[in-house]
Amino acid sequence: MTKSSKGPFHKIALILAAVGPGLFLIGYNIGTGSVTTMAKAGAKYGMSLFWALLLSVIFTYILMVAYGQLTLVSGQTALRNFRQHFKIGKVLALYVIIALVAGELMAVMGVMGIVTDLLQEGIRLAFGSTISAFWITLVIVLGLYALLWHGQYKAFEKLLTAFVIIMGLCFVVVFFMVKPEFGAIAQGLIPSIPDEPGSLQLVAAMAGTTCSAAVFIVRSTVVAEKGWTIKDLSAEKRDSLVSASMMLFLSAIIMAVAAGTLNVMGLELTNTIEMISLFEPIGGKIAAFVLILGIAGAGLSTVFPIILIAPWLICDYTGRERNVRSPLFRILGLIGILFGFGLLILDERPPAMMIFSQAFQALILPAVAIPALILLNNEKIMGKYKAGLWTNVGLWAVIIFSLITSWFAIIDML
Repeated sequence: MTKSSKGPFHKIALILAAVGPGLFLIGYNIGTGSVTTMAKAGAKYGMSLFWALLLSVIFTYILMVAYGQLTLVSGQTALRNFRQHFKIGKVLALYVIIALVAGELMAVMGVMGIVTDLLQEGIRLAFGSTISAFWITLVIVLGLYALLWHGQYKAFEKLLTAFVIIMGLCFVVVFFMVKPEFGAIAQGLIPSIPDEPGSLQLVAAMAGTTCSAAVFIVRSTVVAEKGWTIKDLSAEKRDSLVSASMMLFLSAIIMAVAAGTLNVMGLELTNTIEMISLFEPIGGKIAAFVLILGIAGAGLSTVFPIILIAPWLICDYTGRERNVRSPLFRILGLIGILFGFGLLILDERPPAMMIFSQAFQALILPAVAIPALILLNNEKIMGKYKAGLWTNVGLWAVIIFSLITSWFAIIDML
């Protein structure tokens, strides 16, 4: 092996190869939904809701390990296990599919609305004029569908990895450029739930966007795609830890930037463009462009898994081969990506749609957390890998958390 092949880039490549599924799920999880939700929480309440993020990430790790381990031991993905081992398995699996797809279609509208708004703002800052939202959306939709048409799973994984790296670097750069007031951030770390309309839905949205039911179902599929077996159990746990840690780091930075700037200035986030225009005087146009690139990268890293989730879940349910070039993937992918035009028709702002879609995700979590507890305690399935004391404590904690955040979502939706 040459000296150059042992350099820093080679080491980075080896690390990324070792945590492929984790990075894929970071790209799926930390999208514009997370950016919008964490930024809104930080802008309105400082860091007082950080506890909700921390708990969500801890429970995300527990369920990621659980569903990864279930797939490695059983050799089957989540929905196949639902169908095979529950009397109402078909009904449960269909409910999960329908609920997840409905939530993700709402998310597509919010994501595309936010990315379009950001690109319009970027064009305005660069050239002093802008382009119609329809044409920007059309170019994005055509570009994404072209990649879907010609893509393969490994290509998607590499692309999402690139988006995650760009997104993470951009938010770290903005964090230091805007120089948030650390004293204000530290003072807001005392846990609380503000007693005002919308606060419960925001907590539910934070849980829904981080501890997302879709992440665990998709992780089962991604682990299967990776070709891992029970011999890779330690790698699966390490991968889950890397993924959850990065989710916490990126989400906390987004919240801290908003808490140390917008919250200190007494400003709230009702529109994504407001965040860009408010950061521009603080960090200059460079900060604005970096922030636009970071959020757009987050959005694009989310869109790919979203438009793939319907065909993936159907393949999972029916036992079909997961081939992104098959007619099933191409047709359903097209239908999914066309929802990107949704907010050009509906009279709704993208951040509001994203908060609602993430809160809706919280309602699905119990239907994923409870089966995990039952399946991992089934000795016929898990054998010597049956859940131990601490795994059961963790899964029960996840279930209680999921029921509480679901109730929060229902209260504010009503």
